Amino acid sequence: MLYSKSKIALVDCNSFYVSCERLFNPSIIKRPVIVLSSNDGCVISRSTEAKALDIKMGEPYFKVKKIVEKNNVKVFSTNFSLYGDISRRVMKTLKQFSPQIEIYSIDEAFLNLTSIKDEDLFEYGNKIRKTILKWTGIPTSIGIAATKTLSKAANYIAKKEESGVVNLINSKQIDKILSGIKISDVWGVGRQLSKFYIKNGINTAYQLKNVHNNWIKKNTSVFGSRTAMELKGISCNSLETHQEKRKNCCVSRSFGKKVTELEDLKESITTHCLNAAEKIRIDGQTAKKLTVFIRTSPFQKDNYYANAKDIDLPVRTNDSIELVKQALIALKYIYKKGYKYQKAGIILSGLNDTDVYKKNLFSLINNDEKRSKLMKAIDYTNIKYGRFSLSIAQAGLKKKWNIKKSYSSKIDTACFNFLPIIRVH
Repeated sequence: MLYSKSKIALVDCNSFYVSCERLFNPSIIKRPVIVLSSNDGCVISRSTEAKALDIKMGEPYFKVKKIVEKNNVKVFSTNFSLYGDISRRVMKTLKQFSPQIEIYSIDEAFLNLTSIKDEDLFEYGNKIRKTILKWTGIPTSIGIAATKTLSKAANYIAKKEESGVVNLINSKQIDKILSGIKISDVWGVGRQLSKFYIKNGINTAYQLKNVHNNWIKKNTSVFGSRTAMELKGISCNSLETHQEKRKNCCVSRSFGKKVTELEDLKESITTHCLNAAEKIRIDGQTAKKLTVFIRTSPFQKDNYYANAKDIDLPVRTNDSIELVKQALIALKYIYKKGYKYQKAGIILSGLNDTDVYKKNLFSLINNDEKRSKLMKAIDYTNIKYGRFSLSIAQAGLKKKWNIKKSYSSKIDTACFNFLPIIRVH
């Protein structure tokens, strides 16, 4: 069997959201900590100490509240502004170690370490960990192997190792390590596929590695086959170092409390629209179509209502004012009185680079150049002084519908006004 010569490292931030909250609160470093999803619904991040208390990932908060109270668990609401900013710092640091990097998620990245000598890989992994911890304060685990799937497996073990680094390049321990990884914990094996494998006597990553490829192709899919091949050390998933621009942009939120009035829905849609418009401007894109959607709780079966409205924009744009205007027209089409709405959102689609359709017949009439300068001025002000320093009236001020954040740390390293205050006595 010929093994791939590539060397791929998976760098994963440990309990990332919890680690971000601990950055500014050293008193909770050894304490059990959990972070909750939007509206304080479910557990989405747990410290090692919280895992030891048998608090499950994705568990609704009300189900673990007794454990939290009994064990003095520190609880935080999500703070995506903070997590996003810390993630950018981590990824920027990682680029110092390899120009070929695939940012896989907010807290994970694959690095190409092919240029590093085999005997230096473990120390290089240690250097990466120490640098990230020193520069950002975030602890990480690193798995190094010949394929992305094997590096995921190595990382799974690295989280339990004191060193935090596991290198499987030229390792004689690969089969032993794969034998200790449940099939449900293998990267690329979902819940249904996992059940199918177990039904057929495949319970570990090692057993999957040794299944004949023809059987996997016949009974699963090309992705299942790739996973098995990668466990054998044959690279089938190359690093995606080039990040493609998004095809659409969706911004939506569940409300902190049910909404019945059109005015509150208007505020919500306007706010989401402003966020979406800002995102596509940052990416240098314009939209050709927008979709507005609203719905009540799916659990209100006797009084359930959901609807959406598409609007094809006459001219491609990323202008917040124009997009809000069209979004509010769409909202009027679908709003019905007498319902308690739980969620609203907006999708901008048909995205393309600004340069593709730079000018059109209506450019002069619509003062496109002046409006573009206005949007740049708004974005600059909001980046410098905090989001919504400059906004439009329809976004409202009170935002009664806003998501529930009962346990927010109220720290935002991207906004000067929300930085923690240090008092020296």
